[in-house]
Amino acid sequence: MKPDMNLRNTMVLLLALGCRTVEDGPLVARGSIELPEIDLSVPFAARVVAIRVDEGAVVAAGDTIALMSQADLPGSLSAGRARVGMATANLRDLEAGPRPEELKRAAAELAAATAEAERTAADLERFKSLYAKEVIAKQQLDNAETATTVAAERKRAAAEGLAVLQAGTRHDRIAMARSDQASARASLAMIEARATDLVIVAPVAGRILTRQAEPGEFLAPGIPAVTLGETARPYVRVYVAARRIAEIAVGDTASVMVDGTTQAIGRARIVAINTKAEFTPRVALTEQERADLMFGVKLEVLGNLDAVRPGLWVTVGWASPRRAPP
Repeated sequence: MKPDMNLRNTMVLLLALGCRTVEDGPLVARGSIELPEIDLSVPFAARVVAIRVDEGAVVAAGDTIALMSQADLPGSLSAGRARVGMATANLRDLEAGPRPEELKRAAAELAAATAEAERTAADLERFKSLYAKEVIAKQQLDNAETATTVAAERKRAAAEGLAVLQAGTRHDRIAMARSDQASARASLAMIEARATDLVIVAPVAGRILTRQAEPGEFLAPGIPAVTLGETARPYVRVYVAARRIAEIAVGDTASVMVDGTTQAIGRARIVAINTKAEFTPRVALTEQERADLMFGVKLEVLGNLDAVRPGLWVTVGWASPRRAPP
């Protein structure tokens, strides 16, 4: 009976939790190929126009995955482009300065105002002489003085207007116009970026794992349309018994074969070992129970990635694992 019990215990150790191991023999574990998952979505609410891939499809980086739409986008683009056009035209007009026609008109207005000021000044002198001789009333003299003052002010305003045109546009107005143009361009860039985001493309080469949306659906912000698996970084997650976890370390490599066959996939490198045991019972009363705890081990698959398929069960083996310290 004793040999039968030993054989039974050995079989339990080989099959428990997918990890087959003989205490002092090669360390072997089973797991399935997994891919890093990337959820492809848009950061705002949008309606699905088309999904161009099916589950299982292989895509290259930059391939179009899905098309989305927003009802207000065309109008926002037109308004943004119009604002940029207006701001650019205003800036160019200020930078160019006054046109020759504007200078000629301002010079003509100054000449007319000067002539009017000279005429009213002459009239005032004549009216003063007539008033002194009591030929005209005081009201007429007052009217002449008012006309002279108004004409002088018009001449001064015309002269200042011509001087402003001749000096060109003030630097602060040009700076303000440039700021308006930059603001309009930034707003348009944000709208165009939103339009670009409505076309979902594959960020990396991979395989479509799941398709969560169909044309016509309205998706909330961040809800994925599809999930992409990155085929360039496959990995395997296995579990190793606590009593043998000290035999391996991050950076160690292992062989990988298709489970149940002799088909070799290549090698894998340990990239992470869980710091806490998996499948831990609430109360581990005996030393045997504590020894049966399992630690998760993640390995990055190297070598022949063409033979790797997500979900494929594989056997991972360490030919010469480290020996645990006594």
